[in-house]
Amino acid sequence: MKKIFIIFSLWLSSAALMACSGGEDEPSPTPMPQPSAESISVESDQLSVAAVSGTYQVNVTCNATSLSAIPSYSWVEASVSTIVNSKAVLTIKVKENEGNAQRVATVQLSSGHATAVVTVSQAAPLKIGTTYFSTSSRGESFNVSVFGGGQWTATASDSWIQTAKDGEGTLIVTTAVNEEKHSRNGSVTVDNGTQQLTILVNQESAEVTEITTPEGYHLVWHDEFNEGTVLGSDWTHEVKPAGWVNHELQTYVDGEIAGRRVTELVDGKLRINCFKQGGIPYSGRVYAKVNEGWTYGYIEARIQLPVGKGTWPAFWMMPVNFRSWPADGEIDIMEEVGANANYVSSSLHANAHVHSNNTQVTHEMKCATAESDFHVYAIKWTHENITTYVDGEVQLTYDNRGLGRDDWPYDDPFYVILNLAWGGDWGGYKGVDDSALPATMKIDYIRVFQK
Repeated sequence: MKKIFIIFSLWLSSAALMACSGGEDEPSPTPMPQPSAESISVESDQLSVAAVSGTYQVNVTCNATSLSAIPSYSWVEASVSTIVNSKAVLTIKVKENEGNAQRVATVQLSSGHATAVVTVSQAAPLKIGTTYFSTSSRGESFNVSVFGGGQWTATASDSWIQTAKDGEGTLIVTTAVNEEKHSRNGSVTVDNGTQQLTILVNQESAEVTEITTPEGYHLVWHDEFNEGTVLGSDWTHEVKPAGWVNHELQTYVDGEIAGRRVTELVDGKLRINCFKQGGIPYSGRVYAKVNEGWTYGYIEARIQLPVGKGTWPAFWMMPVNFRSWPADGEIDIMEEVGANANYVSSSLHANAHVHSNNTQVTHEMKCATAESDFHVYAIKWTHENITTYVDGEVQLTYDNRGLGRDDWPYDDPFYVILNLAWGGDWGGYKGVDDSALPATMKIDYIRVFQK
């Protein structure tokens, strides 16, 4: 009986195996495909860019249906194209680096659980310590600091300007002697391959040493400003606080404040400097022969005017025996305000013609290079007539009409004034630009001739 049971059990096992196999002629079931994991790869995960703004592209390979791109900082913008055949393009836009150092951001590409990161390194910008300087006619050397930007070169526009590098952080600019009677302008270009910065160079004209005497006149007084470093005894400095006249902003001092001079002799020229010290603007106003002056004559000065909104340079005259204004008269040979650059004017003030009631005698003309070159401003003054000139061209002319002192208070001795005001009723009529300071008015000479 036991034997029969064993045989029966083997038969059942064999039958079960045959039922599971389905027979030798039936194919096995095909396994279901499993979804592959998402993946993203980039052609380059490190992007080095220049300090200037720009657009860059990175090729992307992925098996996703869509991608997102998220930058880590706002100075980077990123977008990704539609995926075609597992390929896409990542576009990265960077803004100009206006800081002082290199900066780094990332752009993260994402699809589901898959990510890739592109690191963007932007170079520090090329910067220079100055974009303009003025040099004397005798030639000078200046050091200009150069920051960031990697390797750089410097190229001068003209042969009278030489450049040299002192390490990677200093540019030396040297100007040759200018023997011409006109100032000259040039430039130096600093280039690092992606950025170009320009330094403008203005060189003063040579001194005019020869004296040309008008016919019928002789030289009675002059100052060529070529001896010493400060004004001589013929000159008097005004000392007055801000707001003293015309609501002007400067404080006039006697030559120096905190070690800086408002008047100085440099390169054979008088410089009247306006600058801020401790937040207060200081400047110079000087009088020639204030107690004597001159009655009638031909008076001229060769002047280069300062640059900047807020400047108000003047070459003018006031009566020695002053009692009241405008009764005693005022003669403005040359005035200019930086807010109306390169327009110079002359005016006469008296009781019968004064700006307070719009009856002043005045005339304005354009002198295109008044702020970049020297020009000769002059007056011919007699009992019969006053005429002012710019480089020999008539600016203003006014006759003595025999109407008395109210119309012609100009038969008394007047002294010469040179000054550089800051702001005020006219100088600041369009506001002032503090970045224009320091500003300098330059006078090559002043000469007085009489018959």
